[in-house]
Amino acid sequence: MTLTKAKTTASQVETLAKLYLEGKPAEISDETIAQLCDWLMDEFHQLPLNLQFSDYMRYDNAEEMFADIRKDQLWVSAQSYDSAVYPNPIYGFIFQGMHDYDHYLTGTGFSLEGEIAAYNFTAKRAPSLDIQKILYSEIVLRSAAYLYMGHRADPKIVFP
Repeated sequence: MTLTKAKTTASQVETLAKLYLEGKPAEISDETIAQLCDWLMDEFHQLPLNLQFSDYMRYDNAEEMFADIRKDQLWVSAQSYDSAVYPNPIYGFIFQGMHDYDHYLTGTGFSLEGEIAAYNFTAKRAPSLDIQKILYSEIVLRSAAYLYMGHRADPKIVFP
């Protein structure tokens, strides 16, 4: 589930994007969703940032986001956490804040390589393989779909 190549190619982006776009939504147990939400809340309590909700604020690049993080704040766009897996939107908000902070900690941008590095960093903390698979879908596959299409894909979780 982890890609370790230093450089990704357009064909790799396309392959991963198609896994997301053509994949059927995964069936996720209530137990796994509860475990995911508990884990995300634990991660939230460890974030040393003031997460700010915004309907409109979007970072154009990672450096812009990193500058805010160095000021102990982070804007999280409502468009960023519209996943259908969470029983409450607050968990998507927490996920996006945690994920953006992981980009900061790994010094990675929003390229596929950056998303894979952020995924690997996050997956090491995940409490189960099922949650690692959800993270892979949310971070790597959905990002590949965005890079491939040039706009956000409809949210879903797929287990290719």
